[in-house]
Amino acid sequence: MKLWLGISLALLALGQTHGSIFERTFKRIHEEPPLSTIQNRADVVQTLWIEQKLDHFDPAETRTWQMRYMLNDALYKSGAPLFIYLGGEWEISSGRITGGHLYDMAKEHNALLAYTEHRYYGQSKPLPDLSNENIKYLSVNQSLADLAYFINTIKQNHEGLSESKVIIVGGSYSATMVTWFKKLYPDLVAGGWASSAPLFAKVNFVEYKEVTGQSIQQMGGSDCYKRIENGIAEMESMIATKRGAEVKAILKLCEPFDVYSDLDVWTLFSEISDIFAGVVQTHNAGQIEGVCQKIMAGSNDLNGVAGYLLDVFAESGGKCYDLSYDAITGLLLDTNYNGNIMRQWMFQTCNEYGWYQTSGSTAQPFGTKFPVTYYTTMCADLYGSQYSNEFISNQVSITNQFFGGLSPGVENVYLTHGQLDPWRAMGIQDESQATIIPEHAHCKDFNSISSSDTAEMKASKERIAELVREWVK
Repeated sequence: MKLWLGISLALLALGQTHGSIFERTFKRIHEEPPLSTIQNRADVVQTLWIEQKLDHFDPAETRTWQMRYMLNDALYKSGAPLFIYLGGEWEISSGRITGGHLYDMAKEHNALLAYTEHRYYGQSKPLPDLSNENIKYLSVNQSLADLAYFINTIKQNHEGLSESKVIIVGGSYSATMVTWFKKLYPDLVAGGWASSAPLFAKVNFVEYKEVTGQSIQQMGGSDCYKRIENGIAEMESMIATKRGAEVKAILKLCEPFDVYSDLDVWTLFSEISDIFAGVVQTHNAGQIEGVCQKIMAGSNDLNGVAGYLLDVFAESGGKCYDLSYDAITGLLLDTNYNGNIMRQWMFQTCNEYGWYQTSGSTAQPFGTKFPVTYYTTMCADLYGSQYSNEFISNQVSITNQFFGGLSPGVENVYLTHGQLDPWRAMGIQDESQATIIPEHAHCKDFNSISSSDTAEMKASKERIAELVREWVK
């Protein structure tokens, strides 16, 4: 019995660390923003549920579902403000509201802290599965309406909150939601802090990989940039000159991979570029530099890049790596809630944002083999033939018209971006309207003010604290 238990625990541990290369890379780029390192462990965070309408905009649709949220009232005094951190495309966790700069501001104002979970992510499951019929209720407008209902309900029902000011905070996609909520429901919130908010929807988002390359060059050096560019160009050239079998062997690609299939080749190079994007987007001091050291340690450009990629691939386990189009669409066609949020996020991109991080620019080092057609083809293969290029472009235009793109016309929203963050390119970067924090990446400003902060980071955190004081007066 003990032996069997040991084996099953070992397999369980493997299950937690492994997962396909696609899932691991995707999760890194779409994970909950990093939690504060200093946590107030004594605080008791309640996990609660609120009944929401399935469709806020169709009176004939009467179905409802249970949305999850978390509450920390350890600092709260009756009549004080309500601070809400908005969940994005991830599962919410209690550590978000038990530490960090938002927590410190809540302490100053005796605020009630809440963390809302976005419909279809985490445990907030409006319908039993993610079939094409059921996933259609996943949209930012429905989610913003969920939030409006949440605010109205909690203010009515929680002791001492009826007259309280509300501050909303978010990072990445949930920072986009902060900005757009203030536009649609300006009277429900006094102010918001949006860290790393992309606001302009764009199908062919070439700037993402451009900024990824610039950040590698800035932090890791131009030799590293050149080596990545040359190594990837060499792989492309080998595939183009009937030496694709060598690329397969070098990268240990599994047999289903077809070097003569555009979709397979596009999947491979898209994934390679996303692995580098994950390094840049989540950069902490020394991270990009460390990856560049590994790449530069290779005997030549191809070996340097391939050696690094094989190290990353190996984290998913297995003797060979299936990076075929069928492998990625197989994951995305799974309509179960399985902790992998790729299907949900991809649906939102096909319907609302685009944001396909393509190889459509030569000003990036990741080659030419992940065109916009790769992503739009995937939309149609996953969600139905109506997802033509024209349909997706039209949906993206509707999003920009509705929310105002880079001119959202909102007041009392503090916008911050990390200078290294590739998402910055779809956000407001005019320094009279947003704060750009040098040498920082995506959503890196949520920690408490500390002596290790750069002067710009500290100034930005002090500025939001000052604004919150004004907003909650």
